[in-house]
Amino acid sequence: MSRIRLAVAGLAFILLAVPVAAGAAVQLRGVDTTSYPTIRASIYTPTGGGRPTLWENGTPVAGFQAQNLGSVKAIATLIDRSQSMRGKPLADAAAAARAFVAAKQAADELSVIAFGSKVSTLSPFSTVQRDADLPLGRMATDRVRGTALYDAVIVAANQLKGNPLPGRVIIVLSDGADNASSGSLATAIKAAHEANAAIYSIGIEGQGFTPGPLTQLARSTGGQYYGAASTSELARVYTSIADALKKTWRVQYLTAARPGDHVRLTASIVGEGSTTQLATIPAGKGTSLPGPSSFLPKNAYGPGGPLALAIAVAALVLFGCLFFLAGIRGSWVRSRIVAHTGEGKGNSKKNRKERRNEALSSIFAATERALGHLKQWRSISRMLERADIQLRTVEFVWITVGAAVLMALLAFLFGASLMVLVALTVTAGMIPGAWVWLKMKKRLKAFEDELPDLLITIAASLKAGHSFKQGLQAVVDEGHPPANDEFKRVLTEASLGRPMDDALLEMAERMASKNFEFAITAVTIQRQVGGSLATLFDMVADTVRQRQQFARKIRALTAMGRMSAYTLIGIPFFLAGVITLVNRTYMHPLYYSHTGHILILIGLVMMGFGSLILKKIVSFRG
Repeated sequence: MSRIRLAVAGLAFILLAVPVAAGAAVQLRGVDTTSYPTIRASIYTPTGGGRPTLWENGTPVAGFQAQNLGSVKAIATLIDRSQSMRGKPLADAAAAARAFVAAKQAADELSVIAFGSKVSTLSPFSTVQRDADLPLGRMATDRVRGTALYDAVIVAANQLKGNPLPGRVIIVLSDGADNASSGSLATAIKAAHEANAAIYSIGIEGQGFTPGPLTQLARSTGGQYYGAASTSELARVYTSIADALKKTWRVQYLTAARPGDHVRLTASIVGEGSTTQLATIPAGKGTSLPGPSSFLPKNAYGPGGPLALAIAVAALVLFGCLFFLAGIRGSWVRSRIVAHTGEGKGNSKKNRKERRNEALSSIFAATERALGHLKQWRSISRMLERADIQLRTVEFVWITVGAAVLMALLAFLFGASLMVLVALTVTAGMIPGAWVWLKMKKRLKAFEDELPDLLITIAASLKAGHSFKQGLQAVVDEGHPPANDEFKRVLTEASLGRPMDDALLEMAERMASKNFEFAITAVTIQRQVGGSLATLFDMVADTVRQRQQFARKIRALTAMGRMSAYTLIGIPFFLAGVITLVNRTYMHPLYYSHTGHILILIGLVMMGFGSLILKKIVSFRG
């Protein structure tokens, strides 16, 4: 019986001890409140558990960002090459760093910074191992005495600020204290905080070595300090850092606390336990930190405050919509007396429609007064007329603006970047114009194809003894759109008193047809000097048909050139899309850096010039 009791007691002790051990395993490091209202920290667990959860003052934190430093990240490798590192220490440090570079993930970006009396960037951020391996193998001791440790950290932090990768790490190796920096330890820590970088420091603990600055750099930024008794242990230390990065999460979130408040931050990982750390939000004295508004109650700044404010705003919007709908439907008094005044439902709907039309008419009139004198406005009007679209120019302009604004709102709501938002907005604004332009080109081409047949129809009507106007009427009766529609318009204008020659010339301009313009010019001259109009139409029809055949022949001969132009223009976009799908990280510098944006702009401009040259080569004006 006593043995059973002992076994039960031992089992209970184990069950109680396991959560305690697991709870002690999770570590919350480097809680940073200097970027208020953003709070940042590092969460470490020796077993590398799953995604952590956060609580602020006992309330779960929603929407926080968590980045595992074992995934894609940017690493700045800082190596001390001061005179105290001459010989074997520097060689061992370079060899250990090269081994670390060789073992890094393919998508990790790594830079190499050496510091002695001055700081020197040996290799900028790159995913290629060779870019970092070569300068490490050629590293030499500084000829001038001094160790600019803090300046090196500041330089690395400033470089990390411009890196698009969310995971940012600084690994600094040194064997002595700083004695040549223009910046201070506090400045270096502040720069690391601004870059959201965790510092992992390595100290070669020789005679007279003081680990204080390196330890403070690591502790203040959520990293860790590693001491090496000799340089032969550096390879093991770098391996330990690589293993620790896989088990570290870098988290940040927007706090609901106010300046001066104390925050109890708790981090937990399922199956690993939890840990708690206290932090204080800067009071904001002497800074530009905003203080709490006296307009809102104190509870509005708590965890449930944003939800309560959202509900209040939603209620106000709902009431506003109800009042607006009530105003559209009419007042309560009018609804009560409508039976006595004779104002029925139909009249009410008609009045509302008239009011809406008046509002739209005033907006359209103002737009026409502001933009109607522009050359582009007249071009749009002519394009709509040629495409035979029953829209006013101002209506089409507002449709284009509405499509662009709607797409911009959708892109903004889905969190698109600025470049993507601008691209989608421009594309949406171009879609209505592209649709009208394609319809216009299709209609003009159909008219050109019908032109020889309709000229022959007019000639046949003239040979039968009919007048010129009757010949045009035959085209209207026997032809097909768009030719019969255009000639019907000419006859209508002529019946209203407009000269036939003017109506035909305007039709030629409206249809942008040089061939029809030649025919109308010939008809005008013949009517002035006399002659057989039917023979003239036969001759013009034959000439137009030959011109069209020649143009088709030229188009066939230049087909290979056009296809080559399309291929050369499309290949860059195709390759960019395929590489982005296959290896998105490889394309990050191009999409998310200032240099990449400049390269994209230069490429697009050069492609634009190339397109114009290719178009000039394959085009023919007959």
